[in-house]
Amino acid sequence: MTSSRSEPTGLRERKKAKTRAAIQRHALRLFREQGYGATTVDQIAAAAEISPSTFFRYFPTKEATVLYDAFDPVLVAATLAQPAELTPLAALRATVDVIREQVSGQDWEDERQRQMLVFREPELRSAIMDRFADGIELLAGMTAQRTGRAADDFEVRNWAGAVVGVIMAAFLGAAADPEADTLAVLDRAVAHLEAGLPL
Repeated sequence: MTSSRSEPTGLRERKKAKTRAAIQRHALRLFREQGYGATTVDQIAAAAEISPSTFFRYFPTKEATVLYDAFDPVLVAATLAQPAELTPLAALRATVDVIREQVSGQDWEDERQRQMLVFREPELRSAIMDRFADGIELLAGMTAQRTGRAADDFEVRNWAGAVVGVIMAAFLGAAADPEADTLAVLDRAVAHLEAGLPL
């Protein structure tokens, strides 16, 4: 949850989303096989069968291929579709179940590998920390829609910041364990927050 994006709707937008996903998939495979630092944009472009100039139309940097989070639109749509009587935290927990149902096993494994790479590579971990501010904006906006309050309301933003902090801690913990079920860790983290973070 690092930035706000809308679901592609037209044919052109869907084709662009498909190309972007293919570039990211090839990039992540190369990063796993030969290391992030050793992989070049030219290699990613060749693997995706595009030119380097086409690569840069989709991603401004190599780093951006890892930081791009294709799950944001799924998360936003699933959260906003939860019943109005659910609290914002309960809606988030229900969203985790929706993601489990809607995302294929391979797609989720690719996403888990992306998250592990982000939190293990110092250069990427530093960059993703900057993007968590975008996550707070995204979550505050969704929560404002669900609660009828303003996105810049102090309590809404404070709540969004707490949730993003818990999510960040969950991802860091899951990245340290190659066998971790990231969605289960995330659900446990949100449940802990819902319980008031007891120690």
